[in-house]
Amino acid sequence: MNDSAYLLPTTTTADERERGARVALLPVGSFEQHGPFLPLATDTVIACTIAGALAAAYPALRLLPPVTISCSHEHENDAWPGTVSISARTLYAVIHDIADSLARSGINRLILVNGHGGNYVLGNAVQEAAGKGRRMGLFPGPADWDAARAAAGLESSSWGDMHAGELETSVLLHAHPELVRPGQESADHDAGDRPHLLTLGMAAYTESGVIGWPSLATAHKGKALVAALVESFNDHLTVLDA
Repeated sequence: MNDSAYLLPTTTTADERERGARVALLPVGSFEQHGPFLPLATDTVIACTIAGALAAAYPALRLLPPVTISCSHEHENDAWPGTVSISARTLYAVIHDIADSLARSGINRLILVNGHGGNYVLGNAVQEAAGKGRRMGLFPGPADWDAARAAAGLESSSWGDMHAGELETSVLLHAHPELVRPGQESADHDAGDRPHLLTLGMAAYTESGVIGWPSLATAHKGKALVAALVESFNDHLTVLDA
């Protein structure tokens, strides 16, 4: 898969003038630990993979470069060096600054393609945009992920396979297999109930940083996951661009 096409858009201003997009796609990832075998940039790679597939399927959309650092505070731990976070208020401000800039060039529709479940503030940004006379969308939602899991034949659940598990490893095996290091086959971890995860952080429930079943991951599942998300996206786009 072409990194330049899926991680950073390479269009020119002339290309975008010709496209005349009404809707923009903004991938939002993170920079956080994903166990010993997936890169810190996993969520960003996933968000860009999904956004790139959407842009390929819907050429009228403007694909933006990703937000690469977000709200990963639950992963900050001395045992897992590398994680970098920004505050929710900073992420919120970045999203609205980008939306304001797009509006000045005539685009009042923005879809946030979120790759990190901890970015709760994105929902508030979308919620409040309507009050400013704009529309934002947040994709994929829980229902989109559940449908994609079913379509791809994943054996794990969204609850149990929370982090660096079957789903995330499958997407990387499909889109960027060179980023997956050895160790996934023996990294499965069932964390059980996690009632205080936001209070205590991930380290209270996993030593490795993994919660899920990466041993079940395959490139075939990753390809099917992305394809299913592209299929479910049409409903979101129809609502946003009405």
